[in-house]
Amino acid sequence: MDEAVLPADYQRIMEVVRRADGPVMVKQVCGELGIASAPARSEAMRAKLNRLAERGWLRKLVDGKFTTTL
Repeated sequence: MDEAVLPADYQRIMEVVRRADGPVMVKQVCGELGIASAPARSEAMRAKLNRLAERGWLRKLVDGKFTTTL
């Protein structure tokens, strides 16, 4: 499926993960998107990353980092 079906904020998250040199941590994604890394904000981002992983858009590694499925 094409990423265009995702909401805009999820598309931006996918772009950050795709551009990264390797697996990313939640705080890295927050930083790239200009979102404060306060606990409430980072937990909201973690939830979005987990949702993307559950639906097959991303892959969650055992160390908690995220990467593309390709």
